[in-house]
Amino acid sequence: QVQLVESGGGLVQPGGSLRLSCAASGTIFSINDMGWFRQAPGKQRELVATITRGGTTTYADSVKGRFTISRDNAKNTVYLQMNSLRPEDTAVYYCNAEIWVPSRGYGNYWGQGTQVTVSS
Repeated sequence: QVQLVESGGGLVQPGGSLRLSCAASGTIFSINDMGWFRQAPGKQRELVATITRGGTTTYADSVKGRFTISRDNAKNTVYLQMNSLRPEDTAVYYCNAEIWVPSRGYGNYWGQGTQVTVSS
């Protein structure tokens, strides 16, 4: 069984920073793309950033220059460094990963979500 567990969310003032982490555990052969999505109240889930196994990154326009995605392949972990946070960044942030599991092949997995609230 594969699990993605996020941590690092919380309450921060506008202009502040937070670092999210997401660790994959279980019987994992390899992990392909990893990423972060977010969902604000009343809105659809949206892509925030992705990173390939080789380190190629993509970002939503709304977070470019403020957020940085990175990963540690040895630890099966992806990070999201969020700087210059704005109230509109408030959302539940979800980790996502494409993971190869023996006897099942590649599957798409989600974490349980972590709340990020930006407010004064």
